[in-house]
Amino acid sequence: MMPTAPKIRLLTGFEATRAFIEARPLLDEYEATPALRASIERLFGEALTPDQVVERILREVRAQGDEAVRRYAALIEGAPLDELRVSEERIEQAWERTLPELRDALQTCADRIRAFHEKQPVTSWLDWDTTGSALGQMILPLERVGIYAPNGRAPYPSSLLMAAIPAQVAGVHEVVVATPPRDGELSDVILAAAHIAGVREIYPLGGAVAVGALAYGTASIPGVDKILGPGNLFVVLAKRRVYGVVGIDQLPGPTETLLLADESADPAWLAADMLAQAEHDPMATAMLITTSQHLAQVVRREVATQMPTLSRREVIAESLASRGAIAVVGSSDEALELANLFAPEHLCLLLRDPWQWVGKVRHAGGVFVGEYASEALGDYAVGPTHVMPTGRTARFSSPLQVWDFVKITSVFGPSAEQARDLTGAAVTVAEAEGLTAHAAAMRKRFQEGERR
Repeated sequence: MMPTAPKIRLLTGFEATRAFIEARPLLDEYEATPALRASIERLFGEALTPDQVVERILREVRAQGDEAVRRYAALIEGAPLDELRVSEERIEQAWERTLPELRDALQTCADRIRAFHEKQPVTSWLDWDTTGSALGQMILPLERVGIYAPNGRAPYPSSLLMAAIPAQVAGVHEVVVATPPRDGELSDVILAAAHIAGVREIYPLGGAVAVGALAYGTASIPGVDKILGPGNLFVVLAKRRVYGVVGIDQLPGPTETLLLADESADPAWLAADMLAQAEHDPMATAMLITTSQHLAQVVRREVATQMPTLSRREVIAESLASRGAIAVVGSSDEALELANLFAPEHLCLLLRDPWQWVGKVRHAGGVFVGEYASEALGDYAVGPTHVMPTGRTARFSSPLQVWDFVKITSVFGPSAEQARDLTGAAVTVAEAEGLTAHAAAMRKRFQEGERR
């Protein structure tokens, strides 16, 4: 008997596909589910929006420090915190309990991530001219950064590696991690990843509590300069609110993958890639755009065949029903035009001669070229970080990289000769702005009898 097809929308034509893409909700448009609203009311005793919850937690963590951190951590997790910092013994215990095969796999991923990011050029420079003038910039690592390692529906040791290792490559002096317990327990595999990354300062905190503690600092948790890494809705809302007090990397919404395929693609592989994306979260987007009506139908059947064997099939079914789609368009050029409109986190080119299409990509967090470049493989072991822009932000932002962990300081060293040559133009502009003190400060250096 043919498996029952999952509820996944089928779209035909360029206009219908464009309408679906343009209707995708942005971060500000996501509404709390009934279950989330009920949970908030149960915990806080009143009906609050997620943003109101975050505002309250951050305000109290800033004002009350450790006391508020402990109170909200116990309220949300359902158990009191014994210690605000994870002990070295607990990290070592997690490492010892990690199977050798998993240790080796994490190390392989870490080595690939490090090798990729070590190729990113981050170089200070200083140029001198014949007058003795110098101009340049210093690239300086951040002093202290906080990495958020999710542990909600599933633990994500890969996310810790993907953020902590680029930070180390950049030369960050102190890398700390916040990761929440689940059912009262921290994830051994996340702690094992921290062990491999050489991170020893870990706090058992999640959501807005973690972001607030890292941003504002408490008696027990020194503040950081920047907070990075993916998280749930509460993490994203909290990062947005603390921006300016600290730096942030981005505001990642639900994850998304867009597959572009023609009749040369393997339908079973396409279906597996869609299922892999959909298992992240009910709000994840897995979408296929193809030029083949036949391929679309076969992929849909493959999804139905493969899904019942997967452990997270309920999440997958909800994701595909609410945000998934298979679209058929007239040409690969139309598919690329739609991809650039989508600006996906992950863009997978499963087309005949895929490299010829790479140059037409304008907006994507990452481009996965060819059938062996599965997005799932990129999540772990290829090398580039999987912390990528979502929700159309790939139009203006980039994946996490070494540059996220450094800052630039400009160096000015004009000689007397160059300063004299530039003063006339600078004074004219300053006076046009009405800044006479600026003009006077420049003129004073070259007034008769005053130059030393």
